[in-house]
Amino acid sequence: MTADVRVVIIEDLHDVRESLATLIGGTPGFAVAASYRTMEDALKGISGVRPTVILTDIGLPGMDGIEGTRQLHMILPDVPILALTVYDDDEKVFSAICAGASGYLLKNTPPARLMESIAEVAEGGAPMSPEVARRVVRLFREFRPPPAASYHLTPQEIAVLKLLVEGHHYKTAAAELGISTNTVSFHLKHIYEKLQVHSKTEAVAKALRERLI
Repeated sequence: MTADVRVVIIEDLHDVRESLATLIGGTPGFAVAASYRTMEDALKGISGVRPTVILTDIGLPGMDGIEGTRQLHMILPDVPILALTVYDDDEKVFSAICAGASGYLLKNTPPARLMESIAEVAEGGAPMSPEVARRVVRLFREFRPPPAASYHLTPQEIAVLKLLVEGHHYKTAAAELGISTNTVSFHLKHIYEKLQVHSKTEAVAKALRERLI
């Protein structure tokens, strides 16, 4: 990394917030841009902070992390939001991703994996804890989507979209499909146009919401 990944922490528990700040601030290539106890405080101050990644709890006092994620995504649409929470139920996972979260980790995630996930989401990935990823896969298996023909997605575009939902970024999606990153970008451009979205996060949220994969 040529510059620090600037992380905003939103966590109401003081000890957890301080532990996260110590871990992130003490890891080379990362910096704590700001930390907040509530989502309301974050929404007031975050615009002037210039974060690279937002790390937020879901179970916050006052405005919860899901509604907060929705509002943060509107204010800073290009900044990825990583949920870090004790909740692993289907509704919370689905709601957070649809609200704009780029990744979803449980609080029992080991520190090294947490830092890897922050770096991954900063580079366009969508990290998830293994338990959460299994839930997402199960949801797709249980709920068969309506045909994606209404969006006229090609088989290759569907394959790329599926990999995005699973947490891949450009390089790993290209490797998985045996194509170049330029080809992945080409497919993404058409996916965005067809789904009428403007970012990978919005494409993933729409794919989940409308069960396109």
